[in-house]
Amino acid sequence: MLNFNFKNPTSIHFGEGQIQAISTEIPLNARVLLVYGGGSIKSNGVYQQVTDALKEHTWFEFSGIEPNPSYDTLMKAQDIIKAENIDYLLAVGGGSVVDGVKFIAAAALYQGDANNEDGSGESDPWDILAKQQPVTKALPIGAVLTLPATGSESNGNSVVTRDGTKLSFSSNLVRPLFAVLDPTVTLTLSDRQIGNGVVDAFIHIIEQYLTYSVNGKVQDRFSEGLLQTLIEEGPKALAADTKDDLEVRANIMWSATMALNGLIGAGVPQDWSTHIIGHELTGAFGIDHARTLSIVLPALMKVRREQKREKLLQYASRVWQVTEGDDDTRIDQAIRLTEEFFEKMQVPTRLSDIDLGSKDIDLLVERLEQHGMTALGEQGDISLAISREILTQAL
Repeated sequence: MLNFNFKNPTSIHFGEGQIQAISTEIPLNARVLLVYGGGSIKSNGVYQQVTDALKEHTWFEFSGIEPNPSYDTLMKAQDIIKAENIDYLLAVGGGSVVDGVKFIAAAALYQGDANNEDGSGESDPWDILAKQQPVTKALPIGAVLTLPATGSESNGNSVVTRDGTKLSFSSNLVRPLFAVLDPTVTLTLSDRQIGNGVVDAFIHIIEQYLTYSVNGKVQDRFSEGLLQTLIEEGPKALAADTKDDLEVRANIMWSATMALNGLIGAGVPQDWSTHIIGHELTGAFGIDHARTLSIVLPALMKVRREQKREKLLQYASRVWQVTEGDDDTRIDQAIRLTEEFFEKMQVPTRLSDIDLGSKDIDLLVERLEQHGMTALGEQGDISLAISREILTQAL
């Protein structure tokens, strides 16, 4: 096992009716900005619950955060923050809203790059992403999760989009201080949102698990249990007779949080090449994030089967109970079962499923090169040529 430091201070309020915890988590003297997306929280009752919990607080609101949150939209929140002296942010929504609020929180107190060319110390907050300028201060954040998928509610990671480019940053200063996870609010999600969420969480786990062994037995067993839970519960959330089962939704919701709160990734190598390649599919063609992952991962498994052989065999045996046949047969079956699971979750597994073909691969590889993504994977050995091979395999 590799050396690691692990700390996750996010306070989790899990279960039905927990939205009321906002009233005590946020200081009464705080000036709160409630941030949300397209307005679905007003039709599913979440907005009312949140505003009821804030009735003793001074609060304002900002809406319109998109999937793959846009830098331009996020910067508009700064006007309200300055005008109303906002000192606390409350994200209500899925991972995109929480990611967006993290950037808003960092941008609000960003003082610029003191080493920039003109020496003014004034820089575009985009430098937090584009130049990986460190976050030294940020407004405090709370979160009410409505769509389990990204794990953003209890980590310091954020992905923001500008002009078709998706970039990320990470800082413990933007990790939410608390998060409310009420599985009842997920009962109004569409099948597409459910499928995307389960697959996103599944591949978050894979990115931290399917690498090479460092004898991290605890992390491996946690990961395998989470993968099995999503395999068991994910399809139930789409099936007519179990669609409204609150226990199913609860298990999915907690799995998605545990997938990326730092625990299973502590002390083990991590990959993230599926995500990086997937980001280019989203940036270039607007494909849902999770659907890019479900296309790229099986192809990556096939292309990198030798480099990941030991872990693929472990994955086959422990997650899918595939123990018969030679090594290659078991790996093939594990990959096939993974694809079948994705199909059950109603997401694509080929570029052709989303009407993309070989003619589109050049653009994707060019974008990887433009963004400096030329040495991906847990070993840093996935070159542009190998990324091209993966995308070709995904056809």
